[in-house]
Amino acid sequence: MLTPEERSAAIEQIRATPSQFRAAADGLDERQLDTPYRPGGWTLRQVAHHLPDSHLNAYIRCKLALTEVSPTIKPYDEAGWARLQDSRLPIDVSLRLVDAVHERWVVLLESLSESEWARTFVHPEVGVTRLDQLVALYSWHGRHHVAHVTSLRQRMGW
Repeated sequence: MLTPEERSAAIEQIRATPSQFRAAADGLDERQLDTPYRPGGWTLRQVAHHLPDSHLNAYIRCKLALTEVSPTIKPYDEAGWARLQDSRLPIDVSLRLVDAVHERWVVLLESLSESEWARTFVHPEVGVTRLDQLVALYSWHGRHHVAHVTSLRQRMGW
């Protein structure tokens, strides 16, 4: 179990992720957005669209765990989703979506009682996951994708 301080820090990181990603992607042109962050990796545009796809799923998993007894969640094909047509839209569409999801998610997370943090869901491939574990993972996940953008910018001199 995460300590209350660790949970608070993870929530603050989740709160900050949308603005951090926006700042990292600010000023990138279409060519830059369509550049993979590593050979064989997703483009920065795909990363920008992946962020709300993934975080929407996490938010819903939280709500399921809070309203059902250890529900089994449905995994999704992240790479398949990244190839769909909506991942070719301007990134601002997804940045607005991640703003809204995170605003709601943070309010939900800040309202949880100690016992609610221990609520669980079952991921068919990963097993039982507590809500505090999910929050720690998604605190990292946001930083991870911001770093994809910032490290590519640094390498390319953008």
